[in-house]
Amino acid sequence: MAIHFHEEDLPSTDIFAEGAAIAIDTEAMGLIPGRDRLCLVQLSDGSGDEHLVRFGPDSDYSAPKLKALLANPDRLKLYHFARFDVAIMRAYLGIMATPLYCTRTASKLIRTYTDRHGLKELVKEMLGTDLSKQQQTSDWGAPDISDAQREYAASDVRYLHRLKEQLDQRLARENRTELAQACFDFLPARALLDLAGWAEVDIFSHG
Repeated sequence: MAIHFHEEDLPSTDIFAEGAAIAIDTEAMGLIPGRDRLCLVQLSDGSGDEHLVRFGPDSDYSAPKLKALLANPDRLKLYHFARFDVAIMRAYLGIMATPLYCTRTASKLIRTYTDRHGLKELVKEMLGTDLSKQQQTSDWGAPDISDAQREYAASDVRYLHRLKEQLDQRLARENRTELAQACFDFLPARALLDLAGWAEVDIFSHG
């Protein structure tokens, strides 16, 4: 198990197991895609290693190998909050990283006994592991990314494959698998609405 750090692009797409789902997360200067710069993309195929791709302030975000992987329609992408990650990668990388599965969305559909759907709470309940969130609000645009930041970033993709297995079992148990898939299928459109200016507006509401 190791954390691999790359500047501006992946060295190759062959570093991931063929056909495996790819867990993905991002770190940015803030939470508004388009205003806040994309700084880091984290990836894992569930085998135990994590790969971090860092983009500098002068990056042109060309990253052809990373984009080829993310845009591959035959690769399932696992996220915890797909709405943000898909939007910010669309804004900076120009690709739609789908098809997707969102563990936060799945959690909201089957863990209706709680309003705590953060990754830390989900990993604690379902996998029995405590995650540190100390670096969550750190400066991801700094010239040097600390070891603590790297570990935090890697941990955001380390557990998504195992979470999916657990969540899928519960979705099936509660007969919500098809509903979850419909939500996953809609999330790219939700991300595009965010980027187009409808972030806080429910266009399906009566008002």
